[in-house]
This record gives sequence, structure tokens and C-alpha cells, in this order.
Amino acid sequence: MKKLACVLALASVFAATNAHAWGNDGHRAVGAIADKLLKGTNAQKQLAAILFPGESLESIANWADCVKGNYCGPQTPEMVGYVEANPKHGTYHYTDVPYQHSHYEDGAPGAFEDDIVQTLKQAIAVLQGKADKDPSLNPHKFTKRQALMLLVHMTGDIHQPLHVGAAYVGKDGKFTIPKTHHDIDTVNIFDSRGGNNFLLDEGKVAAMDAAHIPGQPRPVKEGVPKALTKPFHSYWDTTVVDYAMRRSSTRTPDQFAQYVIDSKPVVAANSGEPTTWPYQWANDALAQSKLAYANVVPGPFQQQVSKKGETYYTWSLEVPQDYPVPSSALARTQLIKGGYNLAAVLTAIWP
Repeated sequence: MKKLACVLALASVFAATNAHAWGNDGHRAVGAIADKLLKGTNAQKQLAAILFPGESLESIANWADCVKGNYCGPQTPEMVGYVEANPKHGTYHYTDVPYQHSHYEDGAPGAFEDDIVQTLKQAIAVLQGKADKDPSLNPHKFTKRQALMLLVHMTGDIHQPLHVGAAYVGKDGKFTIPKTHHDIDTVNIFDSRGGNNFLLDEGKVAAMDAAHIPGQPRPVKEGVPKALTKPFHSYWDTTVVDYAMRRSSTRTPDQFAQYVIDSKPVVAANSGEPTTWPYQWANDALAQSKLAYANVVPGPFQQQVSKKGETYYTWSLEVPQDYPVPSSALARTQLIKGGYNLAAVLTAIWP
């Protein structure tokens, strides 16, 4: 039991510090969809003036995650400068609104001043040129290039349901809804850290994969020990993207993007001024997070202590036996929305 507790603790800590919405392939797919939709437009011409030669929306889609460490390669001077100027950049990627809610509201429980909605608002204002006239719209002093790279990545992030809709657990072990920030006190209400502290049994996940998803899963990298558990957030970052691509008979982001374009999906149009669109995207993600948590049940919890001496809790998580089917369908829909909404906002900025 001690060995299992150690594995659970390590898995949770790793997930909490390295969670990337959609993973590499998912973000590249969002960028690739937008690249294809923008061909021949004025927006494409404007993008070319900001991007370096050879870059595309697909190729820069993971930049905002790559700045978190060296897993994409050595940090460039551009990355180092961004991180030094934005010490809280990790918080830009998500918000933690209780998934039972229907709307994101400024200052409400789970929302904060440096969350994904606020970051997207700033990035859009910078690219519109509004921040040049009103610096208060750009408190982090993003350059246009930084704003573009953040917009591309965060538009993907905000369409990942768990990056908006968060689950909180009461002391009775059931999902609950905090009414204020102070309610999340690790005594009566516990934070699941965006689902990172919910752990799926890896063996059960593999069995569900084999039973419901065509094709072969991506091979595990050599030298990486096989995990006993998979954080629920990680499942939504990467596993469902692999499922969505396999169910679409595609294996690469570009192939998936072309599959999407050829299928001519109907994506609801955004309304109003573009800086309000992140609110609309967050509200949609909240609706989808309810589907992501449908019939999902937290099990017994375990108290853990991080390397920094901080106490936190993890829960085993049970999902329906056919969960890969609805989760992969939802992931495919959200990836499509991400790509189409990214193209739409860039077109609105540069008609």
C-alpha cells in the first residue's frame, strides 16, 4: 500500500505541474485547422508579418506550453524573456469555475485576474491595436507576437472542458459547489486541481481502449516506466485526442485538420465584440464539462505530501465502461470548435 501511495503521489504531482490541454497533437490540430481556413485571407497576410519564416499557426501552437520547461528543447531567448516578464504564466492556461455552473463571471469562485479568459481578452486587444491606445488593456505588456502565440494556444486550451469546468469534492466524498473562494478550504471542500488529483486505473483505461477504440494506441516511449494510474486531466489532454484521431482514421494533426475541413462541420458563430468571445467560449466549455463529468464518481481519497511539504489529496475515479466513446466524440467536437473559433477571431481582427 505504501508503494501504491507513493506512485499515486508522484503521478499527481507530475500532472499538476505539467498538464498541457490537448497535448502536442491536439494543439497542433487546432492550429492546422485555422491555417487551412485562413488560406488566401487578409488575416493570413497579417499573420505572415508577425510569424517568422517557415512558421505557421500549427507550428507555434505549443509555444505557451514549451516555455514551462525543456521538454520541447532548450529555452530560446524569446522564451526566457517571456517567462521572466510573466512569472505567473502558468495560470494563464485555465480557470476553475465549478463545472455545475452555466456561466463564467469575473471574480466568481474559480475565476481570477490572470486566468484564461482574461489572458485571451488581453491577447485579442493587443492584436486589435486597442492596447496601443489604452495600456490598461494589456497589463502584462504582451508584444503582438506573444499575443498571437498565446491566442493560438489558449484558444485550444479554453475548448478543453477541464480547463474551464472544475470539480470540487466535499468532505462526504461527493462533488459539490463552492459559493465563495474561501469555501475551498481543504476541510469541507477540496480542490481537484483541474482533475489532476483524480486518478484513473491505467489497466482499466487500457481495457476500455481495447474494447471501444479502433486501431492501436500510441506506443509508450522507451525507458518510461508504465504508470499504474492516469490523472483524469491527463486523460483529457492526450488520451481522448488519440481516440478522436483514431476514430477519424487519422494519425497526424494535419490529417485530422483535413478530415475536419472535408467534413464541413457546422460551428456556431460568435457574437459581439471579439474581446467578449472568450466569455462565450468559456460558457460553452462549462456546458461540455458537464458531459465530461457525467456518471463519473470519485472514490476513496488519500492524503499526500508534496516535495515542498504541502498537503494535498488524491481520489481514485470511476468512469462508465464505455467512457472512451462519448469522451472521444466530445474531444473531436471541441478540437473542431477550437480551430474554427481561432480562424474566426483572427478574421475578425483582420477582416
